[in-house]
Formats: sequence, C-alpha cells, structure tokens
Amino acid sequence: MQFDDTPHSTSPLGMAAEEKTRDAILLVRDALKDRRAMLAFQPVVQARMPKRAAFYEGLIRIMDPTGRIIPAADFIHAIEPRELGRRIDCLALEMGLGTLAAEPGIRLSINMSARSIGYPEWLAVLERGLRHDPSLGERLILEITESSAIEMPDLVVEFMADMQERGICFALDDFGSGYTAFRYLKDFYFDIIKIDGEFIRGISRNPDNQVLTQALVSIAQHFDMFTVAESVETAEDARMLVEMGVDCLQGYFFGAPSVSEPWGVSNLKTRAG
Repeated sequence: MQFDDTPHSTSPLGMAAEEKTRDAILLVRDALKDRRAMLAFQPVVQARMPKRAAFYEGLIRIMDPTGRIIPAADFIHAIEPRELGRRIDCLALEMGLGTLAAEPGIRLSINMSARSIGYPEWLAVLERGLRHDPSLGERLILEITESSAIEMPDLVVEFMADMQERGICFALDDFGSGYTAFRYLKDFYFDIIKIDGEFIRGISRNPDNQVLTQALVSIAQHFDMFTVAESVETAEDARMLVEMGVDCLQGYFFGAPSVSEPWGVSNLKTRAG
C-alpha cells in the first residue's frame, strides 16, 4: 500500500482549503519528529456505578513548539487518509501500551484507523508490545471509527478475529454516524459499540434522539455488544441513558480528558454519583 502526504490542487476554489491542509500536515509532521505528543485520559464509567471507571480512553495530543496543545479538530481530517495518520496511530499505540505496562490495574482504549491494519510499522508496535508482555492484550481496547471500518470490512474482520484470540477487545467508535451498513455489523463482532455523541447530547430533551438511541442500544444488545454513550454532559441525560440500558457512559459530566493520570476512583467527579 502506498501513501502520499502531498496535497494536490484540484481547482482554484480548493486552494484555501488545500493551504490549511498543508499547514496542518507540516505542524503534525514537525510535532511527531520531535515527539511533542502525549496521551490525555478520559474515564468511561459504569452506568449503574458511575464512580467506577470501566476503562479509560487514551486520546493523542500533539503540541506546537511553545507547548500549546493543538486541538485534534485542527488536523485530524487532514492527516487521517495520509501516512502521517498512520504515524499518529503508531505513536498513540506505543504510548498506550507503555501506559498499560506501567499501570497493571487499568484497561485502556486507543483510537486507530482501519487503514493502520495494513501499515507494517503499526503492526510492529503492536507485536513488540504483546511480545514483551502478552497480558497487555487483555487490557487493551482498540477503537476503530465507523467510517474507516466500512472502507475495508474484510480486512477489519480478519484482523479482529486474530487479535481477539490474543485477548484484545475492539470498539466501534461513532456508531450511528451514518456509514455502517447493518449487513456488515453481524460480521464485525465488535465487543463494544460507542454511540455517537450527536445522538447523546441533550437526549433528555430530544424525543427523536431518544428513539434513535434506543434503537441503537437494541441493535447492540441483539448482537451481544457492550454499549457506551459518548458525550454525556448532564445528569438528566445520564439518568435517561441508564434507563435505556446503556452499559457505560463517557463525557464531560464524568470527567474531561486529562493529561494527568485519573486512575483512582476518588479522581472521578463526585457529582457523577
């Protein structure tokens, strides 16, 4: 598989967007070269015992030369289809495995694109980590976005089957965002379904999203998949999601992503109880 980080001009109307993409690529490339990156951790709590984290999501953060954290929204769409996106996935996985090795009492999810499955360096990072300590696989969750999974379903299914035998769990991120053909869902065998935050924010006041979320929960339950609601921001939304039978909740109501290590139960927000 060949990767190309060079943007290509298509029309004068695209020049401004292309320049923004080029700037984002250069910014990320320099940050990776200097390893100006870290993980931020956000708790994913048990719906009925919200002071207890089921696992943590490790989110890659990169910094500019002054140390300012660059929001992922500023670069992720520019780099995701390029080799630079694979290198970001490599670094996130390397840091995630290092965190699991240092903290034997936690489970951690790390984001990846399905494109990284075919990237030799990413596979090498994973194999090195598991070879060093095979038990890490039992505490590692790999989150694959809906949009990338559907682009190469056969590759994803085969990879998941191989890695699940080694204890690794898989989460389908942004479930319901509009890409997955449900005919593929029964073949994927994801362990966890993360319901897209667009359905979750303000759900207690949105009857349409209540119906849609309940349908997504029912689909996940039918396929025996664990459910996580993303972007939970209020107590009212959290209560409704518990009533719907969602297994876990994630969002600012329970804790923002933090570069400090929020492993202790006491570090979770007390208002979550």
